[in-house]
Amino acid sequence: MMSTAAKSDKATDVKSHILDTAQRLIAARGFSGVGLNEILAGASVPKGSFYYYFSSKEAFGRDLLEHYFSKYLNELDALLADEDVPARSRLAAYWRFWKDNQESEDPCGKCLAVKLGAEVSDISEDMRIALKNGTSAIIGRLSKVIKQGLVDGSIKSTRNPYDLAETLYQLWLGASIMTKIARNPSPFDAAMAATDQMLSGN
Repeated sequence: MMSTAAKSDKATDVKSHILDTAQRLIAARGFSGVGLNEILAGASVPKGSFYYYFSSKEAFGRDLLEHYFSKYLNELDALLADEDVPARSRLAAYWRFWKDNQESEDPCGKCLAVKLGAEVSDISEDMRIALKNGTSAIIGRLSKVIKQGLVDGSIKSTRNPYDLAETLYQLWLGASIMTKIARNPSPFDAAMAATDQMLSGN
């Protein structure tokens, strides 16, 4: 007989598998552009399994975003962790990571905040809050690194670190959307130049 802990681990694995499968599909085509049957077929699970883990598609969307941001924040923490590296260099690595992911053909790397922000914020309060919590956590981490940069001298700015982090994050969100519209990377080049100016105190 399977133990309670083993059942819990299996349930977590199945739920994560559904969410990982859905992330690839939704990152490519959006939340409304992917149907439940496509998610179920991609994950090779029956419809009953979906409703065992998610009470509705909206609840699924909230869990999808929380799952995505949990993984994203772990990646971000690893990218920004080495305090032996100047803070500005760590931030530059993050912007390159962002640019490379958004320009990649692999939907797994696409930012769900970029893909779903405008689409779902007006139709689901739970998903909007999940997006707000996730993006606020990212901004908080960037703010921490900016503070470290002010101490190590690699960043020159008189602005409040959180306000600066928020401005930079919004800049890169906008650049991601404009890159989709323009079908070329020039908005990212402009974002990088503006980022360098702001981190230099200009």
